[in-house]
Amino acid sequence: MKNILIVDDSPTIRRMVAASLRSLQAQFEEAENGLAAIENLSRHPVDLMILDLNMPGMHGLEVLEFVRAHEKYRSIPIIVLTTKYDADSRATAIAGGASLYMTKPFEPAALLEQVSRFLS
Repeated sequence: MKNILIVDDSPTIRRMVAASLRSLQAQFEEAENGLAAIENLSRHPVDLMILDLNMPGMHGLEVLEFVRAHEKYRSIPIIVLTTKYDADSRATAIAGGASLYMTKPFEPAALLEQVSRFLS
């Protein structure tokens, strides 16, 4: 069974993402901020991460930088799912190692399609 880590400071968004992906029959872990995401990585294997950028304490770009800097986690696909629509944010996230950049609000079917693609 695949393990998906959903990192977002909004419990509602975390639930919506998990509900959108329920048909995958994956195991879902949640983290409410960047530090909790890194702690989760150290405790559980992760097959894919869905990462918000704007979070208190530790910004999503810092999480992305941490993950890509460590050999153990480097190959984890990371889908950035954020409210930031601007080209600079997209370019920065992709340059930092994001596998895909999607914006909120999101289409559940589109997210499911992309996550399925990365997990296959």
